[in-house]
Amino acid sequence: MKVSLAHIPHISSRIAVDLTRSGLVTMTHGLEATAHEAEKILIESVKREMALEEKVKEIVNANGEQIDYYLADERQLFFMIKKKLAPEFGVILSYEDRYSDIAHKILDQLYEEDLIHYDVSENRIKNIIYDAMTTFIADASEIENAVYEKIKSYKRRLIPGTDEYEIMYEKLYKDELTRRGMA
Repeated sequence: MKVSLAHIPHISSRIAVDLTRSGLVTMTHGLEATAHEAEKILIESVKREMALEEKVKEIVNANGEQIDYYLADERQLFFMIKKKLAPEFGVILSYEDRYSDIAHKILDQLYEEDLIHYDVSENRIKNIIYDAMTTFIADASEIENAVYEKIKSYKRRLIPGTDEYEIMYEKLYKDELTRRGMA
């Protein structure tokens, strides 16, 4: 699953909490400072991917007539262009590799800023960060499905993209996070 800017505060908090709960890490400046550094790295990663996708959209839109003429699959073409431009934007397309890279960057930043101390291997700490991210992402997918089901069950039909839908979605998403003890 792709990480959105809305997920980042929750993921970064989860990283800080999981590091603390592990018993392997001592936080020198508390959870907030740790979460803040993780958040900065996650935001940078998401913004790079957003910039890449924007560039790909520009290319696809600029060549719309040719795409129509050749009856090309626009989604497949989008992915092929994204794959070609990804190194230029510093984006790793494999989610597993990307989250591992981000976990390593977060660990490096936390260590450089002297926000954590540990006496175990870096790999163990990196794995805690990686697991926090991937677990949250898996849980977020379940939460989104639960929210969609609740919205669909309403008697009054809410139209995706409308302000009313977005407000209801946010409310239900936060309620579901709270219900699961993630917020």
